[in-house]
Amino acid sequence: MTSWYYVEGKDRVGPVDEAKLAELLKGGTLDSESYVWTKGFDNWKKFNEVSELEYLLNEDTPSEAVQSDFDWNGVSKSEKIFMIKIGIDRGSQEVEYGPYNLDELSQAFAEKRINEKTLIYVPGQMKEWIFLADVPIYEQLFNTMPPVIDEIDRRKNQRKPFVARMFFHDEEEFFEGVCRDISVGGLQILVSNFPGNVGDEVSMNVHPDNSDYCFTAKGEIVRLLDGGQGFSLRFMTLNDEAKSSIESYVNKG
Repeated sequence: MTSWYYVEGKDRVGPVDEAKLAELLKGGTLDSESYVWTKGFDNWKKFNEVSELEYLLNEDTPSEAVQSDFDWNGVSKSEKIFMIKIGIDRGSQEVEYGPYNLDELSQAFAEKRINEKTLIYVPGQMKEWIFLADVPIYEQLFNTMPPVIDEIDRRKNQRKPFVARMFFHDEEEFFEGVCRDISVGGLQILVSNFPGNVGDEVSMNVHPDNSDYCFTAKGEIVRLLDGGQGFSLRFMTLNDEAKSSIESYVNKG
């Protein structure tokens, strides 16, 4: 079995086997431009220059693996379940919108309001955001072949959704939504088919992309978003730990 070394920062790391290299690629530690070396090489080579490692670069990316968790062919075109996130697709601050159905996404694409680098997510049914270009039914939806997303853009998309698990009224019915505009005063939650009204109380367990910032809270719905896209909530009970968690998340990098 061939032993490999790789460069991480300024350090030489190894030896490792090819299974470990595959794990490092999927985790984002290595990419196609990373330098590797093994016995017989005159010098360090870029990963994409090593023919015997080419098969590792052609394996499914993490975002492609996520697709198997959701039945794209079984969803109705009128079902409003898709959240989208713009920002990476245009080099600006990330903002979430939705929920939308497939017909609305097709129209938005035709009007150039979204593109192949727009991120898409289904609360409760997908583990992370993926690029529109990675949607299995891309050609069917947009009448064009999906473009290739380069590794640099893929590495930028390493954040999982900031989700809230919510229990409504009798705490028996469960919902999951995407959070945005969060502060110690409250937040907005994008969620489809939520039966709440202004004045209702909602209990939640919130999980940002970094588990260090998880917290539980209870709040009151103060505004319903247009088109049944979700609601704005004002926190009613927020302990010191939750406040610290929110402030840390808001102020991070």
